[in-house]
Amino acid sequence: MPVHPSAFNLAPGVCLGGDTMVLIAGPCVVESRDRIFYTAEKLKEITSRLNIPFVFKSSFDKANRTSRDSFRTIGFNDALDILSKARAEFDMPVLTDVHETHQASIVAEHVDVLQVPAFLCRQTDLLKACAKTGKPVNIKKGQFMDPEGMRYAAVKVKGFGNNRVSLTERGSSFGYNNLIVDMRALPIMRRFAPVVFDVTHSIQQPGERGDSSGGQRHLAPHLARAAAAVGVDGFFIETHPDPDHALSDGPNMIPLDNLESLLESLLTVWNASRPYVNS
Repeated sequence: MPVHPSAFNLAPGVCLGGDTMVLIAGPCVVESRDRIFYTAEKLKEITSRLNIPFVFKSSFDKANRTSRDSFRTIGFNDALDILSKARAEFDMPVLTDVHETHQASIVAEHVDVLQVPAFLCRQTDLLKACAKTGKPVNIKKGQFMDPEGMRYAAVKVKGFGNNRVSLTERGSSFGYNNLIVDMRALPIMRRFAPVVFDVTHSIQQPGERGDSSGGQRHLAPHLARAAAAVGVDGFFIETHPDPDHALSDGPNMIPLDNLESLLESLLTVWNASRPYVNS
């Protein structure tokens, strides 16, 4: 049953804005075939047990790393090929980021959902290119953006003929290597489109380690449950079998072994709050 007036299917059986909590999860970046396949298999098992509609997430390239020496990608074609094969092997929808306009149509052949990174949420040509693929478009709220301003990002995508658009909260930057989540942003942005809460980037500490970002992983469950209580349509959670040795964003990713218990707690709060989110 749709709860949000702009509810839509991210993929067959995955309705964002309905009466079931949606999960978007996976490693920050494609590190290897083995890492992607192992994580995807475990996520399928967890979400099947909990009956949570699931979209796998991993980036084929991390184009905004703090240092030019930080790991970015195993290669554009190789990473997309791994995502495409994992999608088929595990019969699961896949989401990945798009950074440049020329990438949109190519990437859309391999995945089900295109994501516009936070730093690029105002880039009209990129929003247009993603919209024109016909794939659902998930727009991360810029760390520099007020929630009201995200109305116009959603309107751009819809204006280019694509009504399958969602907005994702990932914290606001006030400098000094920290992000703050204003829970008011969630109901504000839900006026414009279904909303996803990015659990793990919201506790990121950009540039905190000098040449890389840190994170406050221990705070992720607290913010996630708060967002579930306020009212969101889904959760974006980066997870990894061994975050402390991940090639990107390790300090804020959830250990894969800890994910199921976190999701169980989110389901409890989400189900209790869902009848009231549109009131």
